[in-house]
Amino acid sequence: MADRISFDLVSPERLLLSEDAEMVTLPGTEGDLGVLAGHEPLITTLRPGIIDVKGGGNGEERFFVLGGFADINPGKLTVLAEEAFPLASISAADVDQRIANVREDLIGVKTDQERHRLATTLDALETLRGAL
Repeated sequence: MADRISFDLVSPERLLLSEDAEMVTLPGTEGDLGVLAGHEPLITTLRPGIIDVKGGGNGEERFFVLGGFADINPGKLTVLAEEAFPLASISAADVDQRIANVREDLIGVKTDQERHRLATTLDALETLRGAL
């Protein structure tokens, strides 16, 4: 049996996944990152994108995250996501509605910081829409 890494995916609302996996691929800020058992310790930020979990209890699972942090150790990976959800749980219509809402919010934005945050979210949602 291949070595496994304990993986927890946590969103602000709840623990989305806690299981041992063969490999987890993360959307790191500096590029995609594959995590296996025995990985060197690392803390990194995540950009919006897809987390792939291979070899877990449910086979392959995919989650969309809007950003967050990953804490990697040789036997444990913890992702603290700003927002996360299983790809299987969202429809194209849901994403289209969220895109429309963000575009509407962009119209009334008052600060450059808020404009940048909303533009980043819009880009992430459009990326998600393309992945569905």
